[in-house]
Amino acid sequence: MKNPSAYLKMRVLGAIDMAPGKTKEQRLRAVGQMSFTDEDGFPRQFTWKTIQTWLWRYQKYGVTGMEIRPRSDKGKIRKVNLEEVAEAIGKVLPKIRNQNLNPTLVYRLCIEEGLLHRAQVAPNTFRRIVREYELLKPEQDCSHKLRLAFAKAHANDMWQADTLYGPYVQEQGTAVQSRLIAFLDDASRVCCHGQFFLAENVDTLIEALRAAFYKRGVPQSLYVDNGSIYTSREIIQICARVGCLLHHTPVRDGAAKGKIERFFRTVREQFLSRSLDLSSLEALNRQFIAWAEEQYNAQKHSVLEMTPLDRFALDRSRVRYLPPNQANDELFFVQEDRHVRADNTFSFKSVRFEAPRHLPDRAIQVRFQRKDPADRVVVYYKGERLGEARRLDLLANDRKPLANSPQPAAPCQPSNPNSL
Repeated sequence: MKNPSAYLKMRVLGAIDMAPGKTKEQRLRAVGQMSFTDEDGFPRQFTWKTIQTWLWRYQKYGVTGMEIRPRSDKGKIRKVNLEEVAEAIGKVLPKIRNQNLNPTLVYRLCIEEGLLHRAQVAPNTFRRIVREYELLKPEQDCSHKLRLAFAKAHANDMWQADTLYGPYVQEQGTAVQSRLIAFLDDASRVCCHGQFFLAENVDTLIEALRAAFYKRGVPQSLYVDNGSIYTSREIIQICARVGCLLHHTPVRDGAAKGKIERFFRTVREQFLSRSLDLSSLEALNRQFIAWAEEQYNAQKHSVLEMTPLDRFALDRSRVRYLPPNQANDELFFVQEDRHVRADNTFSFKSVRFEAPRHLPDRAIQVRFQRKDPADRVVVYYKGERLGEARRLDLLANDRKPLANSPQPAAPCQPSNPNSL
């Protein structure tokens, strides 16, 4: 049965005033027992709780609150990333010989191979994604796409970033495959930063991004794919704070990041083909940094007719550097909302903290490091930094000054927290 129209809802609300009952709840219950005829002539009856919700919306928003609104997340992918679906399809397509690809068959193979789970994406959702983004379209059709060779005019106008699967390294006696997260400047082809990690997640991306910004400055834009880490809330917040535009490539269009893909090809041919020390992740990163800075960035580029470092140096005056300090470190913190209680405390990670200023019954924003959330909690209110929050010390708060004595100035926090 279709949703009731705004006209029908207003008729139901109009019956509340004439319904029997001394209280509002009694009248609502009485209206809940009534039957109303909709525009199609069918009788309709609604629970008193539903009528109570309509009444609240009408009192707050007026007649516009009675309109039928579609879901805000309608048509959006909520439990699975689009990049994961495309990757799963790419792995099962070689097993299908028939050229007439059936989405139902592809979905079944993805489930059987363990690449997708039914709890993540239902069959109907999978078919909708495939149809909307043309994930089963033949690859040869992409060759007809118009592509033009381009380059940004200045260094740090745009960076391209991506992840490369690296060699296996020893980690506590076990061989674990590494991942290389790298950033390449579009204009100068400089490898701004590259670092191997044991996992590809938001924490490792933030660590690599922070090192790249400190080393080469802040780019005007960052061009990445649609992977889950590159579309995370944390990366969007960081780019917004430093003033960097975050752009994403079209789905299943690896050629859009041609420069970083070409750099990864050079990494495979010139670095990974060597006899490397894979005894630890630190040893692998030392070798990669030495190769990137001393050979790749210092060698003459065939397109630029100069070394990437020399090309980057031409625009050195335009580069917006980010000095490493405590204030800039907070740009890479994660931010969440918290509510301050009447006693000027708030709860964070099951620990109670005191706000740096008196902010009872207010909504604040706290920034923290993902790896060690409770180590350093910084409080912001309406975009203003108020300072670091302190863990609640009930015994210290019990030592109140005398009522008639003058209030002393707030003392500086001692360097030794145990000295009182």
